[in-house]
Amino acid sequence: MGASCVGIDASRAVSAAPTGTEGYSYHLIRALLPQLTPRYTVRLYFREPPAPEAFPHAEQRIIPSSRLWTHLRLSAELWRHSPDLLFVPAHVLPPVRPPLTIVTVHDLGYRAFPQAHTVGQRLYLELSTRWNVHVATHILADSQATREAIVQTYHAPPEKISLVYPGYDQRLEPERDREVLAAMRGRYAIPGPYILSLGRIQPRKNLARLVGAFAQLAPRYPELTLVLAGPPGWLSEPLHARVREWGLERRVRFPGYVAEEDKAALLSGAELFAFPSLYEGFGFPVLEAQACAVPVLTSTTTSLPEVAGAAALLVDPLDEAAIARGLERLLTEPALRQQLIARGAANLARFSWQRAGQTVAELVEQLLP
Repeated sequence: MGASCVGIDASRAVSAAPTGTEGYSYHLIRALLPQLTPRYTVRLYFREPPAPEAFPHAEQRIIPSSRLWTHLRLSAELWRHSPDLLFVPAHVLPPVRPPLTIVTVHDLGYRAFPQAHTVGQRLYLELSTRWNVHVATHILADSQATREAIVQTYHAPPEKISLVYPGYDQRLEPERDREVLAAMRGRYAIPGPYILSLGRIQPRKNLARLVGAFAQLAPRYPELTLVLAGPPGWLSEPLHARVREWGLERRVRFPGYVAEEDKAALLSGAELFAFPSLYEGFGFPVLEAQACAVPVLTSTTTSLPEVAGAAALLVDPLDEAAIARGLERLLTEPALRQQLIARGAANLARFSWQRAGQTVAELVEQLLP
């Protein structure tokens, strides 16, 4: 009898502009493969071909993209050639699947913050997540906050859900080369000192309040710029309107998606990193800023205190004045800045893709002895 086959939905692991879920899929699958391939046949399902050698020692099935890829195309492939176990790292199980399944539920943001989604998105996410929780053999959660939310919302047995912290990109480190930093400033048109926020431009990131807080500081710091980096998302235009209302068009920059090769320089050059999000299933940008030795301001809500640990200044994200006070403290208190930077370096030791891959591999071995 041949080795058992582990199938992995790798459709989100190939992206020209990866954000949180795409990065999670890419890094976790790469960490998982060395743990699985000595014992199992591993089959990866893609919409488009990955980079050569990105995922070694695994079978690759390229299934051309379609609008209902998971429900139709992936299901058809699984019907014809079913693995013994299917792992889906990006939220949605296909209707046709093997008896053993593992799925990652990243967050329940559509419930906590419904105004950030269309009615159609909310309905789809509600139904698909409820379905996942009901039919999956096992569920992974990125944070204890998300794990508790799944248990409370969908009455899932706690023993069915494992907390598996993601890692962070360990290639990120402080960029000190002045020429590199100057070139980055030129590419992104950043003239002087700046506060950075990084993530998709959408309401749940709470950027309107961050702009309001910055407006309180702007008269006292005439050289300071607020850089809101990330691709546009749902309802991003009202944020641009608010910037115009405050008359801050020259002080608030929207550079769009940040290429991976620019991220370390953009983070390292910032005076501080501001991430006052209303809801996060995990919050990768907090760790990325800590990896680049930048003091972090973030929220007291959902997973963010859990991820940031004692290495960030926490504020009430609903209190614009509190955000402004926190920004000013990080701009003007050198001892606090250095303390948070040092704690950030220590905090990073809690998060590792290799450890996450090992944990998932151990779970696979429990299900496929």
